[in-house]
Amino acid sequence: MNSRYIFYVTLFTSVLLSACSSRQAPAPVSSLNTSVKPYTSKVNINGDRYVVKKGDTLYSIAFSAQQDFRMLAKNNDIPAPYMIHPGQVISFKKPSVKTKKQKKYTNSSKKSTKEIQKNNKKLKKELDQPKQREYVQKQASKKVSNTNSLVSGKVHWSWPAKGTVTQRFSTKENGYKGLQITNKKGVAVVAAAQGTVVYAGNALRGYGNLIILKHNDDYLSAYAHNSKLLVKEKQDVKAGQKIAEIGSSDSDVTALRFEIRYRGQAVNPEKYLP
Repeated sequence: MNSRYIFYVTLFTSVLLSACSSRQAPAPVSSLNTSVKPYTSKVNINGDRYVVKKGDTLYSIAFSAQQDFRMLAKNNDIPAPYMIHPGQVISFKKPSVKTKKQKKYTNSSKKSTKEIQKNNKKLKKELDQPKQREYVQKQASKKVSNTNSLVSGKVHWSWPAKGTVTQRFSTKENGYKGLQITNKKGVAVVAAAQGTVVYAGNALRGYGNLIILKHNDDYLSAYAHNSKLLVKEKQDVKAGQKIAEIGSSDSDVTALRFEIRYRGQAVNPEKYLP
C-alpha cells in the first residue's frame, strides 16, 4: 500500500509539473512590439554635414536642422529654386572668414593690374552712365514691385485644425516646438495661410506624414503626424484649403503637430494665430 501510494503521488506530481512548464513557455519574439517600425530612411541630422537621400528637399533638411533655408543654400552654393540630388553633401558649417579675406586680397592685387584699362574706358562709360542708370532703376523698381508681396508681405494666419490643444510651445531646449491639436482621425487639416508646398512626405524622424508650406522668404509652417496627405510638392494652396487629415503617424496620440518657423527657428504659433 505504502509503495503503491508513493508511486501514484510521484506520477501525479510529474504530470502537474510538465503541464505548468508548458503553460509558462515564453511568447515568440516575433509577437512583441509589432507596432514599432524602424527608421531606416529617416532624416537624422548629426554632425556638420548630411548626405542627401531620395525624397529630400533643401527645405526638409533645413527644417530638420533648424536652419534658414536661404543661408543653407548660400553656404552650399545652391541657387534658386534650390534643387538637390541624392548623394549630394550638405554642409551646415559657415564659410570660414579666412577664405573671404584671401579672396579680397587676391581681388585687390588684380585691381592694380586692371586700373590702367579701367581708366582708359572711363571716358566712354561716363557718356553712357545716364542711360544705364535709368535702365537699372527701372529694372530694380519692377523687381521690387513683383516680389514685394512674397518677401515682405504680411502673413495672415488662421488655425490649421479644430480640436483641443493638449501640448503647447516650450522655450526649453528639448521642449515641444509647436502646438499639439488633438482630435479624431480623419479630421481636416487646413493651410494656416496661403503658401506653396515645399515638402510632402514622411522622411523626417518623429514627424510622420509631414507637410511644409512656404509662405514667404521668412516664414514656413509644418503639419505633422497626418493620416493622409492631400497635396503635392510645388503645389500652391490657399488659406483654409484642406491639405491633410489628422492621424497618428510616428506618434502615440491622434493629433496634429503644428509648427511655425521664422528664418529656420521655431516660434510660438499662439503669438500668430487669432
